[in-house]
Amino acid sequence: MSTAELFDDAWSPSGWRSRPAGQQPDWPDPTALEEVGATLRALPPLVFAGEARTLTESLAAAQDGRAFLLLAGDCAESFHQFSADAIRDKLRVILQMSVVLTYGSGVPTVKVGRMAGQFTKPRSSPTEVRDGVELPSFRGDTINDFAFDELARRPDPTRLVRAYHQSAATMNLLRAFAKGGFADLARVHAWNQEFVASSPEGRRYDVLAAEIERALRFMEACGIDLQGELALHQVDVWTAHEALLLEYEEALTRRDSITGDWYDCSAHLLWAGERTNEPQGAHVEFLAGVHNPVGVKIGPSAGPDDVVALCERLNPQRHPGRLVLFSRMGADRVSEALPPLLRAVAMSGHPVLWACDPMHGNTFVHASGYKTRRFDDVLRELRGFFAACEAADVSAGGVHVELTGDDVTECLGGSEEVLDEHLERRYETICDPRLNARQSLDLAFEVAALLRR
Repeated sequence: MSTAELFDDAWSPSGWRSRPAGQQPDWPDPTALEEVGATLRALPPLVFAGEARTLTESLAAAQDGRAFLLLAGDCAESFHQFSADAIRDKLRVILQMSVVLTYGSGVPTVKVGRMAGQFTKPRSSPTEVRDGVELPSFRGDTINDFAFDELARRPDPTRLVRAYHQSAATMNLLRAFAKGGFADLARVHAWNQEFVASSPEGRRYDVLAAEIERALRFMEACGIDLQGELALHQVDVWTAHEALLLEYEEALTRRDSITGDWYDCSAHLLWAGERTNEPQGAHVEFLAGVHNPVGVKIGPSAGPDDVVALCERLNPQRHPGRLVLFSRMGADRVSEALPPLLRAVAMSGHPVLWACDPMHGNTFVHASGYKTRRFDDVLRELRGFFAACEAADVSAGGVHVELTGDDVTECLGGSEEVLDEHLERRYETICDPRLNARQSLDLAFEVAALLRR
């Protein structure tokens, strides 16, 4: 079956405009927005259709238990916290986690970075009040600025072009690191950052790295040409972000020159969040027509009929690897809320990759005023997710986490525990709290253990 048969021929990138679209900014100058859209449509794609098709194949393998998805990165990228070192350090943590997962599970890890486009964030309220002053909420650097003043919070469409260029620079670096020697498995020890290496997680990783190096030496001694095995020296790292700002996504949607199909060339994988996953809404309408693999965040309020309707809308021809459902229930709700959804999708016959987002359902405001998450709650949700999948005879196919390569103190707990009084030391996120590198590695070992069981 050709991919063209999987989609509605009448679909167009602008078709979402006829549907209700939540979480969109109130642009003050429509003419300026149209000019920015024309600029973006004339710029080269950030990713290519063939890459998206390859990722779909890898996700189909994860759906069947022959691979495992790791989607990780910043909650929201920033114009002001952008550097080659930051990109390298996030990739380093993803590579460390993937080694732990692959070694522990015995299947390949599909590595997807929540980067090169994750600038826009949904908000629970369109405005924010401080000291009696009400201004538009900060919606991410693509739309307005974090500073709390009237000019900074005014939506500015020229920021979309800046987001594109930063995404392009990030993509260039990711490709260079992934293919240029940084991701070589012979460097497995070098991925351990200094502030991680002395921790319990870092020492545990070093033991694993030594085992891998011994295995490589053994293979070489047996006469295997390791230099000729590209898989040992290069990796594929894909990109993903929430398809929230629809003007941006529409402008970067292009027809594939080989197949004639539409692809959103802003990222390899796009998803709809819990606030924008209405089957008849604008975001799902947009995702229904692009040929990228797509995802949907599913929260505890979703019912079985809702989830099956999303499957029908986004993957009516039931193409393997097309659809990822990210469960984000919260540690206290996952055991109750997830099983009916797993059963309903399984009974419908829809091929779905189920992945766990153990972060977003466990966010709370600390007494200090900082938003945070407890690492123990993150692990509890992961265990509940794996238990529910096992009981339903469904592959637990992936994990989606917000993390950074920096030594931040944003999430409480972990082996080297971040305590309540530590939050203010290095709380650097512009939106949601992220795991630091030690906590991320700790989580990878836990997931690897769950996969083995």
